[in-house]
Amino acid sequence: MLDYSFDDQFKSEDIRYVCGTDEAGRGPLAGPVVAAACILPDGIVIEGLDDSKKLTEKKREKLYDQICEKALAYSIALSTPEEIDEINILEASLMAMRRSIAGLAILPDFVLVDGNIDRGFLQPAKAVIGGDALSQSIAAASILAKVTRDRLCLEMDAAYPQYGFKKHKGYPTKAHKLAVFKHGPCPEHRRSFLSFLERDREKLSGWLREEEESCGL
Repeated sequence: MLDYSFDDQFKSEDIRYVCGTDEAGRGPLAGPVVAAACILPDGIVIEGLDDSKKLTEKKREKLYDQICEKALAYSIALSTPEEIDEINILEASLMAMRRSIAGLAILPDFVLVDGNIDRGFLQPAKAVIGGDALSQSIAAASILAKVTRDRLCLEMDAAYPQYGFKKHKGYPTKAHKLAVFKHGPCPEHRRSFLSFLERDREKLSGWLREEEESCGL
C-alpha cells in the first residue's frame, strides 16, 4: 500500500499542491486513451491504493469512489481515436494528461508524470518511471483513468457487440483481431493500429477457417 511519503518529498514553501497524472489505453486497437490528474490532501492514506494494474476490477471500482470523495481535486480527460491517428499515441497520451491537469479545480504547483517523458506541461514536472507503484497521487490517477476507460469500453461493446469490447477492452487479442478482419473496423478503431490486417492476412484467414470449421460451417 502506498502512503504520502513519495509525493511529500517534492513539497516546499513554493510547492503546495503536487499532482499525479497517468493514462490508460495506450495499447488497445480501439477507443480513446484516457488520462487522469489527481491532487490528494496532505498526509492522507487510502487503504489498498496501488498501481491499477495490480488491482482487481472490483477493488479498482471501490478505490475510484474513495479517490473521488477524498481528493482535493481530480480531473479526467481523453484523446480520441482520430487524434491518436493524427498525432500518434505518445503525443495523444501526453495531450490527454495535459487536458486532465487543465481541468483540475486546483491548479498544481508541481506535476508527477507516470513514465519517462515530462515535456510540454505548463507546470514544473518530473517523469517517474513506474510511478503508479511509487506515488500515491499517480496511483490514484491511474485508477481513475483505468476505471473510466473500462466503463467506456462497456459503452463501445453495447454499440458494437460484434467486437467483444466488454471482454478484451480493445486490446489486440486473437479474438479482437479476428473480429476486425471479419467485420472491418468500426468508428472506434484506431486506423493507425490496424496494419496487421494486411501484414497478417494469411494468419487471419487461417484463424477464420478454424473458427468456421469449429462451428461446422
